[in-house]
Amino acid sequence: MRRYLPAALIFLAIGPAPWTDQRLPRIDKSSQLIVARALAYPAGQEGTLRFVRGWRLTSPNRIFGGFSALAITGPDRFRLVGDGGYGAQLTLHLDGRVEDARIALLPSPSGKARRKSQSDFEAMAFDPASGKIWVALEGLNEVWRIDAKLTHIESRAKLPKPYWPANRGPEAMVRLADGRTLILSEDADDDPRGRAAWLFAGDPAVPGTKAVRFFYDSQGKGLVSDAAALPDGRILLVHRKLGLNPVFTTTLAIADPADIRPGAAIRSRPIGRVPVPLAENYEGAAVEVRGGRTFLWLASDDNFNSWQRSLLVEFELVDLPDSKKAAR
Repeated sequence: MRRYLPAALIFLAIGPAPWTDQRLPRIDKSSQLIVARALAYPAGQEGTLRFVRGWRLTSPNRIFGGFSALAITGPDRFRLVGDGGYGAQLTLHLDGRVEDARIALLPSPSGKARRKSQSDFEAMAFDPASGKIWVALEGLNEVWRIDAKLTHIESRAKLPKPYWPANRGPEAMVRLADGRTLILSEDADDDPRGRAAWLFAGDPAVPGTKAVRFFYDSQGKGLVSDAAALPDGRILLVHRKLGLNPVFTTTLAIADPADIRPGAAIRSRPIGRVPVPLAENYEGAAVEVRGGRTFLWLASDDNFNSWQRSLLVEFELVDLPDSKKAAR
């Protein structure tokens, strides 16, 4: 029975469970309304992760949800990308007011509707200078660069071989300050060194961009569900592990890209977990600096299940370990 437990938990997590309802996403232009309801959890918790605020996002638009990537595009301005090829943008004020909301299907190479396997966006990177985004597609093993208006694909490229298996491919993507791009798989390559990853010397959406293959050893923290760059050049990694109570455990850790070597494994240093009352299927992460302080935003994927939630939660990162200390 034990060997069937992980499969049962995955089925429960991505649903639908027999006693629940799953909203089937379909193109819906009838509503652009997004509502934010504050989460009831006390702010100012002690520790490396200090809860600031959080919201449950809902919309009558049936394509709203399933979010797997997050970017901050301006003051109080957020962009979310879903794993069904959909995206949402909104301005979320401190009092919970939502303005300038937009919910739409992201562009496709053919301009036509596509199967989920052709639009499984699992990671996103944002360039504040140009407004362009990069998205990584798990089912296609591709990276696309999309223009700032989200109207067309400027460039697209396959990830280098060996290709990652469907449902285990690119899950996290980070653009570093020097122009390099880091892409980590969710669970590719059953290798004793860890899970497969790539470090691109430049734009991964341009065919032929040089890349270094390496591995990431999570040391039992779970599978990587997203990542974001920290102000000091390190990267924050979001790990997801399935269980019973809670169903989702989210562990945050820090790794240093300077440790990457071809064919070798890097490790990370844990900095905390999302508190159980806020537990959800967090798949999107973005880091923001305000007034010299560093904040982490997390977005959850509800898988279009009635028992899950689309959350947008903010933590302040405090007392982070020094960059010179080795990962444990």
